[in-house]
Amino acid sequence: MTASKATATQAGTPAVSGYRSLSMPMRYLINAVLVVIFLVVGELMIDGGVVSRYQTGVIEQIGIYIILAVSLNIATGYLGQLPLGHAGFMSVGGYSCAIFIMRMMDTMGVTARDFATGTPAAAGLFVLGIIFGGFCAAICGLIIGVPALRLKGDYLAIITLGFAEIIRVVMQNIDGVLGFTLTGGAKGLTGIPGYTNFLNTFIVVVISLFLIHTMMKSRHGRAILSIRDNEIAAESCGVSTTYYKTLAFVASAFFAGVAGGLYAGCIGVMAPAKFGFMKSIEILVMVVLGGMGSMLGSVISATVLTILPEVLRAVSDYRMVVYAVVLILVMIFRPEGLLGDYDFSTSRLIERIINHGKRPEDFVPVAAAAVEGAASDAKAAAPTATTGGQTETPGKESGKEAHTHE
Repeated sequence: MTASKATATQAGTPAVSGYRSLSMPMRYLINAVLVVIFLVVGELMIDGGVVSRYQTGVIEQIGIYIILAVSLNIATGYLGQLPLGHAGFMSVGGYSCAIFIMRMMDTMGVTARDFATGTPAAAGLFVLGIIFGGFCAAICGLIIGVPALRLKGDYLAIITLGFAEIIRVVMQNIDGVLGFTLTGGAKGLTGIPGYTNFLNTFIVVVISLFLIHTMMKSRHGRAILSIRDNEIAAESCGVSTTYYKTLAFVASAFFAGVAGGLYAGCIGVMAPAKFGFMKSIEILVMVVLGGMGSMLGSVISATVLTILPEVLRAVSDYRMVVYAVVLILVMIFRPEGLLGDYDFSTSRLIERIINHGKRPEDFVPVAAAAVEGAASDAKAAAPTATTGGQTETPGKESGKEAHTHE
C-alpha cells in the first residue's frame, strides 16, 4: 500500500487520486490543541474578572446539560428508543456523588476550602466521587434497562418514566426507612461542598464527549446504529440486539450520573423535587431540538436552551412564553432539528481548505483510476491482424473475407 493510500485509509477517507487528507494522529493533535486553547482562554477570562461568578455558574450548567443531552442522545438518537427516565439517573448520580464526597472528606482530611484551592487530595476525591456517581447510575440503568428494553415506543417511555418516579420517591422517603439521615428527605441534601468549577467541568465534558464519540465510531457503536436502522435485519446478521440495547442504555445512564455529580457540586443542594418528569422532558427537548443522532446538535441546543432563560430574565413575566414560542417555531420550520443527523468535523473542514474547497468525491478514486489505466494498457497491447497492408482488429472480417463468404 502506498503512503497516500495509507494516509487516506487511516483518516477514514476513501483513497482518491490527488486528494490530500490528514492522518489520524494529526486529527487528534488538532482537536487537542483546540481544547487546550478554549480551556486557557476560559480560565484567563474568569481569573481576569471578564466573566462574573454568576456567568461562570451559567457556563458550568451549560457543560452539565451538554453531558445530559449527549448522553440521552445515545439512547434516543443513536439507539432509536424513547426513554423518559434520564432525570432519575441524574438524581442517582448526584446524590451518590455528593454523599460519597461528604462522607469521605473527614477520612481523607479534605475541607471545603481544599476544593476551592484545588489541592491534589480534593482533586482525587472529586474524581472518585464523579466515577462513583456514574457507576451507581449505571447500575440503576442496568436494573431498569433489562426488563424495560423488551418494550418499544410509547410503552418504553411510560415504563422508564415510572422508574424515574420510583427513584424520586425513594430519595424522598428512604431516610425514614433507614432510620438515619442519608438523602435529607423532602427538604433535600444540604451542605454539599462546592467542588464543581469551570476547570473540572470543562475537563469532564471533553472526556465525556470523547468517550461517547469513540464508542459510536467503534464496532459497538455501528451495531447500535444498525439496531436503530433495522432491528430485524441487525439481528439476522448476528448482532445481539439485547446486549447492545442494554449497553447503550447503561452508557447513557452512566454519563447522566456523571452530570448529576457535577450538578450537585454546582447547585449545592439536592432536592427530589428538582428531578421530576419535567426535568426529563427538558433534556429530551434539547436532544430533539438539536437533531436526534447529532452530537454537535445536542451541544448547541443544550447551550442555547440553558442561556435563553437567563437572557430573558429581564422580561421575567413573559420569558417562559418566549421560550415556548422559540421551540414551537423551530419545530415547525426544522422538524428534524437544527442539524438533523449531521456531525461537524474540524479535520474535514481543514481538509476542505487544503484541497481548495473540493470534496473527496470531486477527485478520481485510486481504484477507478487503476482499473481505467489497466483497461487502456490491455487495449493498447491487444494483437492485430494484417491483411494486404491494412491493419484489422480481431473479431472484424476484412472486406475480402466478407466477399468470399458471399
